[in-house]
Formats: sequence, C-alpha cells, structure tokens
Amino acid sequence: MLDIRSIITTAPLNESSFTLDTSGVAGVFGGDEAVSAMATVHVYENRRWLGWYNSPGSYQIARRYGLLAKSRLFDGLFPGVQTNPATLFDLDGWKGPKFRAAHSGTIIEETGHLASLFMKECETLQGNKVEGRTTQSIGVTIAELKHVPDVETVPKRINAYSPVFASIPISVSVGTCVACAVFSDWFSFSMVLLGIFSSGISCLVIGAGKFTFSHPKPANGSPPGDGILSSDREIVLLKGEEGAVNSITRGRFSLNFASEPEYRNIGWCSVLLTIQFVAQLLLIPQGSLFGQLMFVISLAVSWAYNSWLSSLDKEKIQREILVNNVLEKPKLTKYFLGTRTSMVVFVLLVLQPEDPNKILNELLPNDTKVWNKWKSTITDLLRNNEQFDFGVTDWDLDGFTTQEKTLLETLLKDAQSAYDGFGKISL
Repeated sequence: MLDIRSIITTAPLNESSFTLDTSGVAGVFGGDEAVSAMATVHVYENRRWLGWYNSPGSYQIARRYGLLAKSRLFDGLFPGVQTNPATLFDLDGWKGPKFRAAHSGTIIEETGHLASLFMKECETLQGNKVEGRTTQSIGVTIAELKHVPDVETVPKRINAYSPVFASIPISVSVGTCVACAVFSDWFSFSMVLLGIFSSGISCLVIGAGKFTFSHPKPANGSPPGDGILSSDREIVLLKGEEGAVNSITRGRFSLNFASEPEYRNIGWCSVLLTIQFVAQLLLIPQGSLFGQLMFVISLAVSWAYNSWLSSLDKEKIQREILVNNVLEKPKLTKYFLGTRTSMVVFVLLVLQPEDPNKILNELLPNDTKVWNKWKSTITDLLRNNEQFDFGVTDWDLDGFTTQEKTLLETLLKDAQSAYDGFGKISL
C-alpha cells in the first residue's frame, strides 16, 4: 500500500547529488543594500517593526553599526573610527553653503547638514525668469519662514508603502522556513529562522533611536534673521525671525538611544548578526539541496526588498521631513537672473540691509574704477530708497574711457533689469 506520508515528507530533489555552494551568499551577498535599507529605519514610520525576514548582508550590517558600541570587546570585534549615530545613518555630516546675515552681520563660513538639504530643495524648484541680459543664469529662491520650530522636537516621519512591500519578504522567509521544517531539513530550517530572528531584533534595537530635530534658542531681542545662503549657481534668501532662520543654518537632526553613550544593545545585536553569518556559512552546506534552495530563495526575495528600500531617495526623504514637518511648508518662490550683477541687486532689494555695501562687496568683490563707481551708485540709491531710472548721464562721465563707459552702461542696465523685476513681485 502506498505510504502517502512518506511522499509528503520526502523532500524534493532528495535523490540529487548536486549541492549548492552558499558560502558566497551567506552574510556577504547584498551587504551594501542591507546597510542602506537599515539606514531607512528612522525616517519611515513603522519601519523598525518590519524587519522579520532572512536578510542577506548580516556581516556587513554588523561591521557598520557595531562601530557605535563602545567597550574593549566591541572595539576588538568591530574596529574602526567611531562616530555619532546621526552621522552613521547619514542624518548629519554634510557641509552646507556659506551664510551671511543681512542685519546682524553674522557670517557662517560653512553651515551644516540641514542647510545643505534646504539648498538642494531650492535647486529643484521651477522659477520665473527676470527679463534682462543673460550670461550665466543664477537661481534666487526667496524662502519666507513663518514658523519657528521648538528648540527640540520630534519630526513626523514619512508614512510610505513600506508595510505593504515588507509583507513579501516576511511571507517568503516564513514560508521557506516552514517548508524546510515540513521536509525535516533542520539545518536549513534553523538557519532561515536565525536569519529572521536576527534581522527582526536588529531592526527593533537599531530603530529604537529617537529621531529629533534641534536648534539654538535665539537671544531675546535678536534682529530678524534674514540672510543669504550662497553657492556658485544658487542663492537662497532666508527671511524670518532669528529662530526660524537658525533652524536651517544651525539646526541638526540627531538620534538619541537609551543605551548611549556605550550603545551596548547595538553592540550585542552586531554580535548576533556576526554569529548568524558564521552559522549560515557552516551549517547551510549541511542541509539538503531543497533546503539550500529555500534558503537562497528567502535571501533573494529579501535582497530584492532591500534593493527597493535602497533605491528610495533618502536625501529627498530628509528634505521632505525638514521642509514639510519641521519648517511647516514655508513659501518658496524662485527667480532666475541672467547675470551675477542683476542677481546681487535683486538680492539687496529683497533683503533691504542696513549696510548694502557689505553684501555687495561680499557677492561682487570686483575692485576697479568702473565697478566702484557702479557700487557707489547702487548703494546710494538703496540707502536713500530712491527709484532706479538710469540714463545716458549716469554712464557718460568725464574721466572714463569709451570702453569703461560701455561697461558701466551694461552694469547699470543689469541693475535696472533687477529693479524692474523686483517691482513685479510681492513680499
């Protein structure tokens, strides 16, 4: 009589002598994608609860995040340069553009991560072209910052479709684990289960960091924080209270863990991931061909999910959190000026600084007879709040050569274009 149970419990491919060499995929395959996917755990809502799948790259993750743990044991297991969590998860560490305040005179030669994010957000905007001569178009974004964030706050994270897609690798990992158990391949069963457990625990522990935004509290009576973020091809004019402006120029994202400063729980998670790597390297070859296939299938699907997470623009996600959730959607209006000369005049008209000459010399350091005459003409008009209405008498001056007069005429017409363009906007 046919034994139905023996058919069910006999693993497919059981008679095959072929054996998979899984040493090349256990722990190392998909490492970069796994590390990148783990970096999303603090910016996606509910991401820390969705790591229960047999993720590849366990050794790479252990080496990366084991650097946080501080003790002789962990320093020996995971050698390298220690850093803070925000920098390790790419939430801090970028160098931002130079900032010059319009009223207080404050100069920050190198701003930080958030100013860099905000500048890149402005670079992506579409804008209106101000009519006039064009040599090299320069974007000028006016950011009207109406909201002053709390000195420290927990930004709302992005609510994406991660839970839906996460169910795929979770289901496949659990399914392959069950299949190995059904066919009594306990080596493969235990290694898939270990991978699920290690990945899930790591996501829970590493994702427990509190994602916060903070910025300095301005002194009472501080003047408006209006100022300029500047790069070669982009200018951002920040307009608002000092507390709103320094949210960009001096604010920062950070991650706070209950276990800091030793971060021992992250260290032990890294040890667990390293044990997973070694165990899978040694024990998966002991399983049946069917179990090895189940193990590889679970890794492949998990790798595809990690690759999808890695493909998401993390910079854009951080920009959305900063602009929408921290700054509460400031009004951003962008204009394109055809020359640097017209750009500088436009900037001065928008900011209305008490001493326009400082900003003028900062943005246009040219120091010649013609340029100095042009600068004095512009600053006099701005200080006296007079209209720009240039004519032949403004550039046909005694003591200037024909070539100098032509250059002065060109520069004054650039200023006129900026003035006319400024008159068409409302602030």
